[in-house]
Amino acid sequence: MSKLKQKLQDKIPEYRERVGNLIKNHGQVKVDEVKMFQIYGGMRGLKSLTTDISYLDPEEGIRFRGYTIPECLEKMPKPPGAEMPYVEGHFYLLLTGEIPTQEDIQSVVEEFSGRSKVPEYVFDVLRAMPKEAHPMSLFTAAITSLQRESLFVPAYNSGISKMDYWDPTYEDSINLLAKLPEIAAFIYRLKYKNDDQIGSDPSLDFGANFAHMMGIDAPYDEISRLYFMLHSDHESGNVSAHTTHLVGTALSDAYFSFAAGMCGLSGPLHGLANQEVLRWVQGVMEKMDHKIPSKEEMKKFVWDTLNSGQVIPGFGHAVLRKTDPRYAAQREFCLKHLPDDEIFKIVNLLYEVVPDILVEQGKAKNPWPNVDAQSGVIQWHYGVTQYDFYTVMFGVGRALGVLSNLIWDRAVGQSLERPKSLTTDMLEKIAREASK
Repeated sequence: MSKLKQKLQDKIPEYRERVGNLIKNHGQVKVDEVKMFQIYGGMRGLKSLTTDISYLDPEEGIRFRGYTIPECLEKMPKPPGAEMPYVEGHFYLLLTGEIPTQEDIQSVVEEFSGRSKVPEYVFDVLRAMPKEAHPMSLFTAAITSLQRESLFVPAYNSGISKMDYWDPTYEDSINLLAKLPEIAAFIYRLKYKNDDQIGSDPSLDFGANFAHMMGIDAPYDEISRLYFMLHSDHESGNVSAHTTHLVGTALSDAYFSFAAGMCGLSGPLHGLANQEVLRWVQGVMEKMDHKIPSKEEMKKFVWDTLNSGQVIPGFGHAVLRKTDPRYAAQREFCLKHLPDDEIFKIVNLLYEVVPDILVEQGKAKNPWPNVDAQSGVIQWHYGVTQYDFYTVMFGVGRALGVLSNLIWDRAVGQSLERPKSLTTDMLEKIAREASK
């Protein structure tokens, strides 16, 4: 048994006891009240899920296992000479709640490396698909084709105890995670580089190997590590995380569950947001004849945009009440590595003028930029100019969080998710009685 799996096995009994105590002794405690607007408003803000993997703090941004993004970047071990932490170390943190030692990380690096080989039939499936197929169609097809490798399915069919469901789920999750960088890079080079593939280098860490297979030189390995970490998790209520969890509660294996989550990530209100922001910024550049405007010129442009009834993409967040730390981390990278990039200069100028304008306008609860305002800029700078591929990279990062959650769902015995629906007549009756 690997060190990471042993660590998990040691932690599970304590968590089972905590969850069991809450259900048995406090099961009738009221946590929240459902309001009518939440029923019709996508259950926004409804406290009805649980995860220990991450928490979205309105003032500090996403916390991974209690650690802020700056703390993660500072405390997590890094590859020799690197700026950004190991992706493998970040996964260790998400799964165990502990900052890994260098020895811990090396164990995970070796475990991922030993499971990273993608079966040839997966590439056959991808090459058989239409050339115009969306990269996310290819990504989800690769994941579901790998489902034949599931260890959970035969274990379940053999009558494994539900107390042990987490074990084959762990194995499936690690097997899948280890293969995602090669699958993603293969899709990129299949669609955009005439299928000129670059083989995996198992001696490299997760982020560096992805950059290698993409065919992009340093410091793209640094941004790959950062990108995967920043996009790994965002509480359990976002579409990709919740969908993975929801499908997993039916005891679908990690492959089916994660593929479902990736279908949710493919929506324009979720994983496609970063490309929409980049497209809008490039439209701004065209309107300005690719001249970097002054602050006053940019302020006028922003006001004209808002007064015409349009929004400024990439600004605002449903929960955050400050600049998204994921944005800030990427901005620091840009200031160091691409300060003269034309697109970054526009994005940075927007950062300097938009928040004050949104505050003055008075409509935005949070006038600060979110992660999507920055991430596409970096990808474009390093030559990944194909918008449709950005969500695939998002998916590789998101796998770290949603599969960690899935393992823990099985460890503590999460039930089949089955909310109760009401008819419109019933809700109208409730509303009439409440107004008497």
